[in-house]
Amino acid sequence: AFCLTSPQSLYTHHNHTHLSMSTEIPANLTRADAVLLARCAEQAERFSEMVTYMKHVAQMDVDLTVEERNLLSVAYKNVIGSRRASWRVVCAVEQQQRNKARLEMIQEYKKKIEQELTEICNDIIGILDNHLIPACNSDESSVFHQKLKGDYYRYLAEFSVGEQRKEAADNAMDAYNKASAHADKLDTTHPIRLGLALNFSVFYYEIMNQPNEACKLAKEAFESAIEELDVLSEETYKDSTLIMQLLKDNLTLWTSEEDRGDALEDAEIDEV
Repeated sequence: AFCLTSPQSLYTHHNHTHLSMSTEIPANLTRADAVLLARCAEQAERFSEMVTYMKHVAQMDVDLTVEERNLLSVAYKNVIGSRRASWRVVCAVEQQQRNKARLEMIQEYKKKIEQELTEICNDIIGILDNHLIPACNSDESSVFHQKLKGDYYRYLAEFSVGEQRKEAADNAMDAYNKASAHADKLDTTHPIRLGLALNFSVFYYEIMNQPNEACKLAKEAFESAIEELDVLSEETYKDSTLIMQLLKDNLTLWTSEEDRGDALEDAEIDEV
């Protein structure tokens, strides 16, 4: 959320503790200019600022264009992605530590990362609930935003425990199911529908610990798309076939892990 520091102020202040920065943008910045600056921030790999510009657009309560949706997704994905990777590294260090005092220090450090993860996830979930989902006016847009909501609740569930994990998982399931209801109206080869199947199946595998359901979902999505491959449009061919390959890779990984009876804790599972 943003607020004017005073009625006369020409600038909107965005204070993101989780982004370790404060960005000032003109309060009257147009939608087109915000998108332009978001593109520029992406190329400069300044993803925290990219988030700020795309939040400015999202808070206009408009149904985002395809480009705007992708910019928003890329911005948050990079901001959260580095911290998810950090959390996994610290967890590995924690497991190797035998000294009690040092273990406590590492656990405190891990909590700091988890706090940042929580703030980022809650930030985008709030934007989705309050602005983007109510503004959706197509099935494609609804699938995209409900899937995004499911993804960020899934990220919360990754490090949460007990009742908090259950709540995050329940909310992710609800969002993914709502996305699926709209996705049924899209072509089976549509990249957004395929992306939902990919991430929803990862959710079943990693969070719900239901490998059979994960494989079933991924397999159905892959096979349904294969049947329609000959009518795939040129614009979406590259995106669709890439996600289909990721679905196939996950299926291969999951079935081989199942055969060996090994856990998949450290393997990198593909998602979009």
